[in-house]
Amino acid sequence: MHTIRNMFKQLHWANERILEHLRTQADNKQVVRLFAHILHSEKAWFTRLSGKDSSHIPFWPDADLSDCSRLVDENNANFSAYLSVIETNGNLEDVIAYKSITGASYATSVRNILTHLALHGQYHRGQINTILRSAGGEPVNVDYITYIRELS
Repeated sequence: MHTIRNMFKQLHWANERILEHLRTQADNKQVVRLFAHILHSEKAWFTRLSGKDSSHIPFWPDADLSDCSRLVDENNANFSAYLSVIETNGNLEDVIAYKSITGASYATSVRNILTHLALHGQYHRGQINTILRSAGGEPVNVDYITYIRELS
């Protein structure tokens, strides 16, 4: 559980770093779209972990930075509370039944869903950095080791 909690702290830290960087850049619709996808995916998975239907949450929304800013905070609060409950009363091996965005039914352990979320965001933040660099900008350092070093 310690590793998963650290992954989610780093996930939030990385989302905040991307958000702050995007606030200083000219509006890049492709980057904002990828960032919104990360955040809406986090929201959808939290909804699924909560036993609710996530079909109303778009995975590829039209969103702006104010939407992203709200979701960075909302997702962090939701997952912080969720992880606290799991630590005291839950089981990472519990299986969650849900439907994918295509309507297919699946069942996956909480541990695997949480791991997926941490890796999914990191994958797309890498894409964001590639786009930023190709547009002549500087990528945002969101490496896990950087996060750990900043804690020291």
